[in-house]
Amino acid sequence: MIARLLDLVRARGDAADALWRRTEQTIVVFEADRLKSAGASEEAGVNLRVLHAGRVGIAGSTAAGDGASAGLVERALASAGLGEPVDLAFPPASPLPPVPTFFGRAADASLDALITIGRSVMEQLAREGCQVNVTVERSVSETTVGNTAGGQGAYRSTGVSVSADVRRVGSGAAGAAGAAGPGSDDVLMVYDYYVGGDLPSEEQLDALVRSVDTRLSLALRVVEPPRGALPVIFTPAGLAPLLLPLEQAFSGKAVLQGISPLAARVGEQVFDPRFSLTDDPITPAGPSSRPVDDEGIPSRVARLVERGVVRQFVYDLETAARARAVSTGHGRRGIFGKPGIAYTNLVVGAGPDEAGAGPVPAPFAGGLTGGIDDGLVVDDLIGVGQGNVIGGAFSHPVGLAYRVRRGEILGRVKDAAVAGNAYEMLKRIAAFGSDGRWLGSRWAPSLLFEGVSVARR
Repeated sequence: MIARLLDLVRARGDAADALWRRTEQTIVVFEADRLKSAGASEEAGVNLRVLHAGRVGIAGSTAAGDGASAGLVERALASAGLGEPVDLAFPPASPLPPVPTFFGRAADASLDALITIGRSVMEQLAREGCQVNVTVERSVSETTVGNTAGGQGAYRSTGVSVSADVRRVGSGAAGAAGAAGPGSDDVLMVYDYYVGGDLPSEEQLDALVRSVDTRLSLALRVVEPPRGALPVIFTPAGLAPLLLPLEQAFSGKAVLQGISPLAARVGEQVFDPRFSLTDDPITPAGPSSRPVDDEGIPSRVARLVERGVVRQFVYDLETAARARAVSTGHGRRGIFGKPGIAYTNLVVGAGPDEAGAGPVPAPFAGGLTGGIDDGLVVDDLIGVGQGNVIGGAFSHPVGLAYRVRRGEILGRVKDAAVAGNAYEMLKRIAAFGSDGRWLGSRWAPSLLFEGVSVARR
């Protein structure tokens, strides 16, 4: 269908690019310790962007056939009449890097096999007084992108996620603060998940179960929170308030808008010399790996921070054109709407290959608790992503955090808040944990910081 669309646009003397994608998704849901639903869905469609008289128009459709193609072109041209002017240049044909994105074991897995995975995780996490929820999702996609300049690319991909959460309301063991007893309003939820291109191995499922079970066991005892400027460990799950500002600041759109605090600091030592941040779309079997972006740009590694030095920002075609820069291959689009900037596999530090991280994670908090006399392990904060995130400042109540005394985790804390500034904290990292892992499309270890503000609420 893409070739037909591009031919129609060429015949009018205009330029265009298009993306076609078909995705089959299977979802199995266990809720309250039983199978709630299991089913499959499929979606296919095409997104067309035309450049007419220096203006961009967008149209999308889930219909197929020659008649649909002609109508889609007409709608895109009509949209261009109202579009903003932009000097957009579509990429010519280029070789694509070899990236493993399709795994037959995942694509061929039966519904019964996915149900078996979910049931196994659920049964292993069963605990008296707790509700266990497990979701298994498998997707199989085909993507084709092309343009009137000759650029093109196509690939198949698979994706699998297994998420598990355990919830307990109103019960718990007594702690220093007096833990929640029966009938109390204490609510505890511990969750974790596996995400990858292939089905998880037994080791990876065991690691998921151990992660949830370990953190749940540590959280059953409620203790008094500390206060003051203290050592705080942010686990891979708890790093969001530190990494979200960077994700926004390294977007070419933020640079173009003049709101990125890093815009004028390329080549400067801004962060701790041991800190690196990379977006890697070509890592084998990565959660968001792909050989080409949704605008036909061949995938390549983007080194945002290298040993503390700011190196580059990420762009899609339109933002790069407006900023007089070059696309870094970070365009993403859906069936409807215009392309936008999106990260792929964001990696903190050396990454999974160089660090040699296997499917079984290191001890909770990456072995960083041993030298802490009094401090906190942050696994989840409430309200992350709200407010002026790009500025780096944050102050959030804890959702799930643990107190550390003399190197030992005493239990979970409630009614506490953590505050700081991401840019300032990442200038001085006390230690890196040995628990580097994928959490969604982000790979990171736990990080330890000194002098973080902890307050009681």
